[in-house]
Parts: sequence; C-alpha cells; structure tokens
Amino acid sequence: MKAEPRPVREADRTGFAERAGVRLAFRVYDNPGRPTVLMMPTWSIVPSRFWKAQVPYLARHFRVVTFDGRGCGDSDRPTGTESYVDTEYAADAIAVLDATSTDQAVLVALSRGDAWSVLAAARHPDRVTGIVAIGPASGSLIGAQVQEKAAWESTEGGVKYNRHHWLNGGYDDFADWFFARMFPEPHSTKQIEDAVRWAHEVEPATLVDTTAGRNSSGSIEDDCRNVRCPVLVIHGTDDRIRPHAIGERLAELTGGSLVLLDGSGHGVHARDPVRINLLVKEFVESVHPAARRTRSSRAIIRPPRALYLSSPIGLGHARRDLAIASELRKLHPRLQIDWLAQHPVTEVLGPAGERIHPASAWLANESSQVEDDAGEHDLHVFEAFRRLDAVLVNNFMVFNDVLDAEPYDLVIGDEAWDVDYFLHENPALKRFSFAWLTDFVGWLPMPDGGAREQRLTADYNLDMIEQRARLRRVRDRSVFVGNPDDVISLPFGEGLPAIREWTEQNFDFSGYVTGFDPPDERERDALRRRIGVRQDEKLCVVTVGGSGVGASLLRRVLDAVPSATRRVPGLRFLVVTGPRIDPASLPEHPGVQIRGYLPDLPRHLAACDLAVVQGGLTTCMELTAARRPFIFVPLRHHFEQNFHVRHRLERYGAGRCMTYEEVVDREVLAAAIAEEIGRETTYRAVESNGASVAASLLAELL
Repeated sequence: MKAEPRPVREADRTGFAERAGVRLAFRVYDNPGRPTVLMMPTWSIVPSRFWKAQVPYLARHFRVVTFDGRGCGDSDRPTGTESYVDTEYAADAIAVLDATSTDQAVLVALSRGDAWSVLAAARHPDRVTGIVAIGPASGSLIGAQVQEKAAWESTEGGVKYNRHHWLNGGYDDFADWFFARMFPEPHSTKQIEDAVRWAHEVEPATLVDTTAGRNSSGSIEDDCRNVRCPVLVIHGTDDRIRPHAIGERLAELTGGSLVLLDGSGHGVHARDPVRINLLVKEFVESVHPAARRTRSSRAIIRPPRALYLSSPIGLGHARRDLAIASELRKLHPRLQIDWLAQHPVTEVLGPAGERIHPASAWLANESSQVEDDAGEHDLHVFEAFRRLDAVLVNNFMVFNDVLDAEPYDLVIGDEAWDVDYFLHENPALKRFSFAWLTDFVGWLPMPDGGAREQRLTADYNLDMIEQRARLRRVRDRSVFVGNPDDVISLPFGEGLPAIREWTEQNFDFSGYVTGFDPPDERERDALRRRIGVRQDEKLCVVTVGGSGVGASLLRRVLDAVPSATRRVPGLRFLVVTGPRIDPASLPEHPGVQIRGYLPDLPRHLAACDLAVVQGGLTTCMELTAARRPFIFVPLRHHFEQNFHVRHRLERYGAGRCMTYEEVVDREVLAAAIAEEIGRETTYRAVESNGASVAASLLAELL
C-alpha cells in the first residue's frame, strides 16, 4: 500500500503539548491577525488527518490548530479506562491551546468531539469563542447510554460494536462494518478506504480503552446548559452511527443553531466537504466579524469576462486552450480572460502574455502529487486520481473564493475535474455559464486490477452518469475534443451504458484541437534549418510531456543511443525533459542534446525524422497532424494512454506502440528506431479547425 499522500498544506509549526505525562502531537497553520480555529480530535479510531479536506481551506482564512487525540496518530497511547474519560480530552484541548500560545479559539468537532468541546467551553469560557459540532455523538443527551453500554459489554455473538468482538479477532470485520455505516451515501468508496486504513494504525486494545472511558463518563447535559458561546450543530438525517436527535438536543440545550443535512451520514465532513467548509467559515466569521470591502460594476457596461481552467497534468491542454481562447476572442473582441492555473501550465500561459489570476498561488499542485505516485514508467492514473481527493477539494475552494470575490460570465473547465464534480455536488454554487471540455470519457480498469478495480471504476462512472442525469443544468456545454469515432466503444462497467453511445448523447464534438498549424514540406525544411539540422542528418526528438513521470523512459532511450547511432548514420537526438525534470539529472552522450522546457516543442516535433514519446494524447496527435513517424510507449497502468489514446491513434493509423518492457532492451529499442525513422506516413488527416469549432460552441454562452 502506498504511503499517505503529502498534505495539501504543510504545517508551519509542529510540536507536542504534554499533560499528566501524555504527549499530544499538534500542528499549527499560521495566519497572523486572524482568529484561531482548533480542529478537535474525534474517537481515536482515526487521527487528525481526518480533517484533510478542511484544513487547507480554513487555514487560508484563519489560523488553524489540529492535534491527534490521545490514543491515536503521533500522540501517546496511555492504557486504562481512566485515561480516556471525557474530562481528559477536554483538558487536553486546553493544554494544546496553551502549548500553541492560543488565547481563544473556535472549536470544530466531529462525533465524540462534541462532548469534549462542550466541557472545554463550559469550564473555560474565556478560552472558547464558539463551537461547531458535526454529527455529535453524546448518546447521554437522548438517554441511550445504558442501552449502549449493555451492548458494548454483551457476550452474545453478532454484536460488532462490542469489546469482546474486537479483542477476539473481529476488529477488521468491525472496521469495515463501522465505516460503511459512517458513509452510507452512494459512491463513498474513497472515504471508507481512508477511514479503514487509519483504523488499522490503532490497536484494538487501545480502542477498547477509549470506548470504555466514554461509557464511564457522565452526561454532559448540565455542561451544555453552561455553554455561553455561540454553537452551530450540523447533523445528517441519514446518520447511521448517531441519530440526528442527538444534534437536535445539543442545539436545544446550548441555544445553538441547527443545520440538518438531508440524506447525509455521519462522515459528512469528508463526504460533503464543500458544504461543511462553507458552513464553518460562515460561523467563524459570524463569531469574529471582520470589515469587508467589495467593489462591483454594472454587468451591462463592463466587458464580458471568462475564467479559464486548464488541466495541469501535462502541457498539451494549455496549448490547445490558448488556441481556443484566441478563437474565442475573435468572436468576442472585448472578452477578458483570466486563467486559474498552476505549474507547468503557467510556463505556457505566462510567455503568451495571458493573465494568470493571483489566486492561482493557492492551488495545490496536482502534478507533484501525481509524480509521488509514479514508479518506473508506471503510473496507475486511476488510483493516483483517487488519492488527489484533498487536492481537488482545496482547488475547488480556491475556485469558489474567486467566484465569490468577482463576477465572471463564463467558466471554461478543460478537464478541471474538481470544479465539474463539486458543482454537481453543490449546484447552488453555480452562478455563471459553465463549459466542460475533455478528450476522454470513462474510467477503465487495468487487466491486473481484478474485481476490485472493475468495481471502483464502474462506481466512479456511475456517479458521473447519475450526476449528469440529475443535474444537466450544471454544464451549459459539454465539448468532446475529438470526434464520435475517437470515443472508445467499451461499456462504463457491468450493466452500464456503452461509453461512445452515452458520449454522443451528452456531448458536442469539436474535432481535435492541435493548437498549431502543421507545416508543409517547404516550411518543414525551413524549420530544420532554423534548429540546425543538416541535410545529411536525421533528427530523433525524445520527449515525455510536462509532468515529471517520464525520466525512466528518457534514460532507456539514452541507453539505446550508441546502438541506434551505429544503425543509422547521421542520427542525432534531441531529448526534451520538460519543466519538471532537471536536464542535469540525465547522463550525457555524444550526439545527444538535452534541453529542458521548449516553448516551441511542436515545431521541433514537426521538424523531426522520428519521435519517441510517452502515450500522451496531445504529443501523439501533434505528431499525427504533422505526419511524422513516432514510437509511443504508454505508461504502465495509465488507462487513458493504454486504452483511450491507443484507440484514437489506431483510428488515425498513427504511430508504433511499444511496451516499456520492450524498450528496456536497448537493442530492441535501437532496432525499432532504425526501422521507424523516416518512414513514409499514411495517417488519417487531423482537422485544422478544431479550435474555431470549440470557440463557437463556447461563444454562445457569453
């Protein structure tokens, strides 16, 4: 199992608060001059990482402190029931405030954290300025404590929430059962997997102590009545862990506000993070109001404005998006376009003179997270995408803040998965025309993924299908960058529609957008002279796109250089690493020029005699449009390159596909280079008007 993904935002300070011999690990996310939000721990079955979808957003607006509760994470795990009674956790919270030099804080709690927050607020009213209780779990508030304790101690079989079951080999069974109940909403596979993984970081005996401690704690009713700070209670109506009657009673006793979320379960902070983030922010700002300054203009007199979101995984999207933007400006000369974008896309947009929105600095970099998941020419892109969940929440929240602060008439999302998904989950946040662009549809399982991967990809596809059927108004235009025959004809999953048929029913088609005009032979000869290729030379360009996952392929090609140059007289290589691989990290060879980022890479590709590339669609289609021979080596486990891209290239009759296992043998790769270089191509023609067609579809929304 892969390690935990890097946090979206690293803490500015970490340390330990120590109380009564127990060390409590805390993290501080500084934001000078802003009120502090203390994210309380919950039951020790999960560490403070369960707030991963909240911390990055809240830390942009407030100072945030988190800590692992006793019994989990990096905190100590004392033994004995008495170590885990409610008053101990409440005292821990105050100790963390002291250790982090925090005078006052708003406490945000999930589940069992409600009791500890109430106790801290009632007994230290000068330290707690507000409480947000999400899915409160204090059964004593509705008289359920005796019944729950009896079930907990029962020696009869069949009871999963039971000390004997946990201590006698049933803990794994319990964790699976418990978190399936915690996230009853459809399509909650990632949230369940995270929680089950965290649960296995804690020993069953520790969880027994924590639960016994809770059961031996008294009712918090009197403390609720003594709370003097504002309280917000949030509870799902389909909470199968703790009924929303607890939340209603907590709000009643504290005089707090109550928000019931229809159809939500117990883990609403993870399953519906956007709504929770906005509710928490609104509450903290009501407790600690700050002066606001806004400026607006009459829509009828200002020029139309568009916010363009370009996928950061590679550079091809940026080039095609620039081409579409250029055509769009021809149709709307007054149009102002801002880009919400991150590296490496900004390497293309900046030199082109485009305005990159300042809020782009708050985006979490998707490429770096994906690179962390990559192996040797191996990227399980579906699993890598699932592990981007906290990144996608963060980036959507940045997007939403931008739209809160200033008006845009049109949002264009080129595979901006975060915006498309969370707008469907939160349609009330849509207050603009929204266009969605993509060049593939449908998650597909790799053959070695087995039944699990087949089940998960089908679930993700079904989620999308249901979103579109229920909320067609969210997208004002869906544009497939290609043609109907470019769409693979496989089903979305067992019992689900065929991908091509569904795409034809739900998308407009622009044809492919290359982002450049392929040169003719005269122009190609001029390009070769301009980049210094002599008439007696043959040029092989090797490139792996804009991400950093291609270093392994570059090294394999470099290994084959001596053999290839022996086979092909006059052969020279241009190796392009892109903006995220250091050219100095690669070995030097005679006859090889190594370059970093090349803004005019498509021109170099058009001038080559052969290219060796990964299986990325953009680069392969640029070579197809330029009618150049090429070898493409799809990343292992990259379903898009292995299925969607390969299908499209087969339709165009373009390129030679090789596996990474083949190119590891330098002689096999050298022989393939010798066979393919200068080969006469008979590719299907790539349309040259894709950008203008796409722009015309978008222009109707302005």
